[in-house]
Amino acid sequence: MDSVERASHDSGDAADRLRELQKEVEQLKEAVTSHAVVDQAIGMVVALGRITPDQGWTVLKEVSQHTNTKLRHVAELVLAWGGGTGEMPEEIRAELEKALDRCRPTQIPGTPQE
Repeated sequence: MDSVERASHDSGDAADRLRELQKEVEQLKEAVTSHAVVDQAIGMVVALGRITPDQGWTVLKEVSQHTNTKLRHVAELVLAWGGGTGEMPEEIRAELEKALDRCRPTQIPGTPQE
């Protein structure tokens, strides 16, 4: 391989590597955004259901699994509904209520037993 062919080959490798890195950066950006959306939805579910953050994660995961809906989409629906900018589909709402019922304590801690 002469020097011109080698330079052309090296620049082709560099261009390929650059495209791979750009794709990886885009995937990481998407993952960070998705994580933020899910974290915000967990916070909303925690406040709504008076449950722990771990239970909030479980609730979102169960709703996602039981409705065959991507977790990020469930989180987006919860945020839109909570922010008053969107409707909660009936199937998602029903599963959310069921999952919250499974996580909620039967009694609020610190209250006298009935």
